[in-house]
Amino acid sequence: MHGVMQSLARQARLIALACLLVDVALYVVATPALPAAPRIGGLVAIVCVDAALALPPRYSGHVAVAHAAAAIGLALLLQATPGADWDLIGGVIAAYRTGAWLRDRSSIAAAVVLAAGMAVAESVAGPGDPLSAVTGIMKDAFIPWLVGRYTSARRGYIAELHHNREMEVRDATAKMERAAERLRTSIARDLHDVISHHVSAIGVHTGAARLKLAARPECADPDIIDSLTAVEASSRSAMLDLRRVLDVLHRTPGSAGQLGLGNLNGLLDGVRRSGLGIRFQVAGPPRRLPGSVDIALYRIAQEMLTNALRYGNGGTVDVDLEFAGERVELGVRNGIGTCPQRAERPSTGRGLVGIRSRVALFGGTVTHGPDAAGKTWETRVSVRFDAPSPGETP
Repeated sequence: MHGVMQSLARQARLIALACLLVDVALYVVATPALPAAPRIGGLVAIVCVDAALALPPRYSGHVAVAHAAAAIGLALLLQATPGADWDLIGGVIAAYRTGAWLRDRSSIAAAVVLAAGMAVAESVAGPGDPLSAVTGIMKDAFIPWLVGRYTSARRGYIAELHHNREMEVRDATAKMERAAERLRTSIARDLHDVISHHVSAIGVHTGAARLKLAARPECADPDIIDSLTAVEASSRSAMLDLRRVLDVLHRTPGSAGQLGLGNLNGLLDGVRRSGLGIRFQVAGPPRRLPGSVDIALYRIAQEMLTNALRYGNGGTVDVDLEFAGERVELGVRNGIGTCPQRAERPSTGRGLVGIRSRVALFGGTVTHGPDAAGKTWETRVSVRFDAPSPGETP
């Protein structure tokens, strides 16, 4: 707003200067025979009233009155100068400003005063054609005033359109936010009612089975007990993850944050408890990642390890995290399973689709596939440190 006002002030000064130069030039050319003193007095009056056009809009009424007085004064001054014209182009601009900037009553009063001044000046200048006098007043006072009123009305109309548009955008945004909130609530309710019930049941039944086996040492197989313990621990971890997601969906104040790469060791420990060997190495100095990138990489690692558990050969899985230059890379490499049970569960590819979708949100890259011998599968993702969050412009 401050910049707009400065621009208007500069334009007003330019208009005032242009009117002043034109009116002074016409006055000097039209009054060569006028005595010096009155000629200078008229010149000073023209300079003053035209310079006043540069004043702020709130003074438009005073400027119009000044132009009316100047018109009468110049008409009196030029009575003895045949052919001299007392009309000022600045008076036309003054009439326009009263229409454009003043409110109804003030605008009408200023226009009437300016027109009356011009009418008095016409009568002082001498008897003439009444029609010419009327058309002159219309041309120099009322028509510029009407144009100013039209400009003001148009400006108000455009402002109203902008206001209505802003209100529509705010209403649409509020509706979208309410719809998103309802959707989040619905998703949270479904997650809680369906997933949490089944995951809790898995944990309870697994714990019960483990306790029953532990109570009968002669039947207990240590490997089975270890597997049941791992399932029980995984169900608890799944419930914790689910609660975090529910807190995010519900926007619970002070809720625990999402998991990130800082929790990667805990994820690897859980996989180790399931009986899968893990070799983990970090290359390069660790750097702090944007929250959304950190969460996405953790979930990608989780999906990679799940695929290794389901479709791998049960051997050691290599996990490497590399901070290189402006990028962070995460890779998981495991042997390809060959046992009949795994062959009966062909990959649906949904895990890889999910990984690609997550990485695409941050403009990263994904590579995956078997090695040349067809014995090892590797999945690797690469994301920039300064990757924009979803919805941001890169």
